[in-house]
Amino acid sequence: MSEFEVPEFEYLGYEVEGQVALVTVRRPQALNALNQDVLLELAEVTEVIAQDPRVRVAIFTGEGRAFVAGADIGEIAALEDVFAAREFAILGQSVFNEIAALPLPTIAAINGYALGGGLELALACDLRVASHKARLGLPEVGLGIIPGFGGTQRLPRLLGRGRALDLIYTGRHVTAEEALSLGLVNRVGEDALETARELAALILKNAPVALALAKEAVGRGENLDLQEALEIEADLFGMACATQDMREGTRAFLEKRTPEFKGA
Repeated sequence: MSEFEVPEFEYLGYEVEGQVALVTVRRPQALNALNQDVLLELAEVTEVIAQDPRVRVAIFTGEGRAFVAGADIGEIAALEDVFAAREFAILGQSVFNEIAALPLPTIAAINGYALGGGLELALACDLRVASHKARLGLPEVGLGIIPGFGGTQRLPRLLGRGRALDLIYTGRHVTAEEALSLGLVNRVGEDALETARELAALILKNAPVALALAKEAVGRGENLDLQEALEIEADLFGMACATQDMREGTRAFLEKRTPEFKGA
C-alpha cells in the first residue's frame, strides 16, 4: 500500500481535514462495540495514519450516541477457552499499543458511552476530550471478567492506583465532569468532536518534530527512574535542536513573527 492509498473500511470512517485525521468507529447499531473485525480495521487505519503525509494530529471518535460502548459481549461470551480469550485480549492490546505508538498527537473525542474496551481505546490516545453527555467506565467485573485491552495497566498509570482501582472494582460509570476532576479527560465541552478540533488547532501551531520528540520523551521516560529519564530528555532535546524547525522557531521568536514549520 502506498502512503497515499486509503483502503475501504466497513466499520470505520477515515477523512483528513487540513492536517487532522478523523477516524470514526461506525457500528452504531451495536453502540460501536469492538469485535475482531473492528479491531483489525483499527490496526489498518493506524498504519494509514502513520503513512499519510498530510496528517499531524489524529482524532478518534464514534458515530451516534456512543464513542465505543465496549468490546462485543457476544463475541466474548463465545470464547471457548482460556487460550482463545487470551488471544482476543492480546489482539486488542496490540491494536491499542499501535495507536499509542503513533509518532504524532492523538485525541479521543468522547461523545457518549466510553465503557470497557471503549475507555481502553481512549486511554491509548494521548489526550481525551468529552461532551457533557459522556459516560466513562470499566464495568468488566460485573460481567465476571477484567479489562483486557490495557485498562488495568494504563488507567493506574494515568490516575494512580487508588483512583484506578475505585473505577475497576466498582465498575461504575463516571460523568464527564467527574472524569475531568479525576484527570481521566483533559477537557469537557458541549460537543466532543468540536472540542477535539479546537485542541488539535492549538497543537498544530507547534513544530511537528518537536511534538513527536516530546511524545517520545514522555513515553520512554515515564516508567524509568528520574535520572535515566532525564538522560533520554537530554538526548531528544539535542535531536530537536538539530532540526530546521528549531532554527525557524527561534528565528521567528527573535523576529517577532509567526513561525512556519516544515516538519524537518
